[in-house]
Amino acid sequence: MTLWLSFVAAGVLASLAGALWRVWRGPRRADRMMGAQLVGTGGVAVLMLLAPLGSWAALDVALVLALLAALAAVGFVKATSPDGAGDPEEEEETPRRKADG
Repeated sequence: MTLWLSFVAAGVLASLAGALWRVWRGPRRADRMMGAQLVGTGGVAVLMLLAPLGSWAALDVALVLALLAALAAVGFVKATSPDGAGDPEEEEETPRRKADG
């Protein structure tokens, strides 16, 4: 079983190479952020796969990494919105004028 977990963890690490390439060379900021999210998710997966092989404290580190990845996504959305408020779809609509009639 330990050989299988090591093999799967190596596969996940190999897929992270593509994500790091996208973070480094991504043409747009959104591509880079999605690559960073994949790195965070892959890091959590590797830590969870390797926890039974070594220290179970790696699960705590995996949970903290997942939390930081989620906070990075929220920060990215806030930073890229036009007014820094967050999701532009949730903005208040401007009131319409009532036609006098």
